[in-house]
Amino acid sequence: MISSGDLNCTHCRVQACNHQPGEKKPPSFCPNLCNRDLLDDVRHVYLSDPEIQRLAVPAAQTEAAGYCKDTRIEEIMAYARRIEASHLGLACCVGTQHEGRLAQEIFVANGFLVSSVVCKVGSIPKEDVGLADEEKIRPGQFEALCNPIAQARLLANAGTQLNVLVGLCVGHDSLFFRHSEAPVTVLMVKDRVTGHNPAAALYTSHSYYRRLWES
Repeated sequence: MISSGDLNCTHCRVQACNHQPGEKKPPSFCPNLCNRDLLDDVRHVYLSDPEIQRLAVPAAQTEAAGYCKDTRIEEIMAYARRIEASHLGLACCVGTQHEGRLAQEIFVANGFLVSSVVCKVGSIPKEDVGLADEEKIRPGQFEALCNPIAQARLLANAGTQLNVLVGLCVGHDSLFFRHSEAPVTVLMVKDRVTGHNPAAALYTSHSYYRRLWES
């Protein structure tokens, strides 16, 4: 079933975009047909902007070199080296501080300088931004607001050249992406229920997680 939005690439069964132009006929809703002017403008950005090329070319090189071989953390290190980022920033959730520490130790063992900041930095009470006590995880107790803006600014002050997210919550990661001065990649995402493997809910959405289909 096609959704009500104008962009519906997940419903495509052709993937003409992944083949040489003209080799396959795209569906009628394909952006390659409907948004040609925009895509031509974006292509020009890739061809003309040196900073975009500095990030895009190494990304493609990293994908090819480690395809189905390197783990995510190995790919991050390979990409960092290709963009000459020797100073990495880790933005960690306090709930994934252990994983962040392991990642930092691995990065350091491979020659990187690493700065890390956890999400509760600043100790801002959640009430200060308008959260009601009953909306907290543990009403009646102090809860510090997750502070991705401070994480981004502290890492910028430290001079990091590539920032790596380790388990920031939904929405907090959005704020970090918006405020980070350095390019950002993700090592792991937060999903407390599935052991930080959100794809598990998709794979079992017709069995264990049938509730996902309920509005």
